[in-house]
Amino acid sequence: MEDTFNNLATYGYIGLFLYSLGGGFVALIGASVLAFMGKMDLTLVLFIAFTANTIGDILLFYMARYQKSMMMGNLRKHRRKLALAHVMMKKYGSWIILIQKFVYGIKTLIPIAIGLTKYDFKKFVILNIASATVWTLAVGLGSYYSGDALVKAAGVIGDKPWIAPIILVTFGGALWLYMHKATKKKIK
Repeated sequence: MEDTFNNLATYGYIGLFLYSLGGGFVALIGASVLAFMGKMDLTLVLFIAFTANTIGDILLFYMARYQKSMMMGNLRKHRRKLALAHVMMKKYGSWIILIQKFVYGIKTLIPIAIGLTKYDFKKFVILNIASATVWTLAVGLGSYYSGDALVKAAGVIGDKPWIAPIILVTFGGALWLYMHKATKKKIK
């Protein structure tokens, strides 16, 4: 077990950066708990997650804005989700840039949807930096200060491994159900 922690401490920062480019919830929670356990540096964890998350969303926006033909080929099967993202943009305005950081399933679609519109790039970058700061501090510090409870929960799941699939199926099913209902074609 100690070897696993040493490997996570060694390569965890790289993994955190790569995973945070496209979201990073789980990686940030895990790295913050490792920081709580003294295996990683909390300041470095927060900085890496913030930097990668900011860069990732800016790259998605940029690719959607300036590489539309390449992006649209890969997004054909996600047309309804993109339409949902546009509806959410109209409903919540610029707040959607903050909201999307916390909602799994639309995290990558919102910057793409915004990039496909005429939204100002500089405004997006500023709001994205502010949103990434809030996201990093909320999730990272929340996980760090909840580290004891999260370590105990991991211990319970380690003792009773049948709990993990139930949690994953429940979460995945709820997410699928939400996305299915939110993007379902309405018959009038």
